[in-house]
Amino acid sequence: MKILSTDELQQAERILQSHLPKSSKIYGLIFGVNRNKPHFLEFVVDSWPDFTTIICRPNPESEHSLDYTKKVSVFSTDEKILKRMLAEDNAIDWSTYFFVGGFDIRHATMLKEISSSKGVPVREFTLVHLMTLQDPSLLPELTVNSDAVTRISSLNESHIDLVNKTWKFGGDEKGYKNIKKLVSHFPTCCITDEKGQPVSWVLVYDYCALGLLYTLPEHRGKGYAKILISTIARRLHAQGYPVYCFIEEENELSYRLFKNLGFTEDPTYRAAWFEFNH
Repeated sequence: MKILSTDELQQAERILQSHLPKSSKIYGLIFGVNRNKPHFLEFVVDSWPDFTTIICRPNPESEHSLDYTKKVSVFSTDEKILKRMLAEDNAIDWSTYFFVGGFDIRHATMLKEISSSKGVPVREFTLVHLMTLQDPSLLPELTVNSDAVTRISSLNESHIDLVNKTWKFGGDEKGYKNIKKLVSHFPTCCITDEKGQPVSWVLVYDYCALGLLYTLPEHRGKGYAKILISTIARRLHAQGYPVYCFIEEENELSYRLFKNLGFTEDPTYRAAWFEFNH
């Protein structure tokens, strides 16, 4: 195994770009790191530069990594090598709580077998669609003078508490810290009310996927989500970001929304989130 240096991450980004969309999560993380977004991560590969497997994990040398939920991401084109790295090479620390997000379910059986052999409890808690916008021209044109469009803005630190309280995975101190990092360093988009307070918003995760899309209940049914996604997707594309999202399989409303806005998925690919030592 090899831990990639700053210069090597630039090359890894180019290599992973050729494997999109299946490499989206690792690619998005490296995309952010290469543009000086704050992180507490390190990336390990099986070999260099011709790697088959890359794993993103918390950097044990970072004093701040404990402030956030321990997250691991993986991309591999060779399950045997991935299995060796996970089972024998200590590519991840199996002794503590962590979760693996956006994990290709083709490798799920192998992952569960390793977990079982190590006596580590595992829970698969969400299966997702990977939706990608290949052509931003498919996005609907917004009515420039419409009331909602004139109230498009960005989130700031005064809005973090509201976003954290409404996020299904938030509501605690770690959720607050995660959202603060996203609001401070990644693009956001919101629609405000007449007092300038956000009533609908969307953020970008540290792996550059769209997320935390939410509209306050009393403001739903007005097309705000469609406006926000179209606006931020155009901005991200113009800045060179990958434009994609993960949608939980049971969330049919969001799936139809993104599909109607021109997002597509690779029918051969599914991903899931797994939690260990929960």
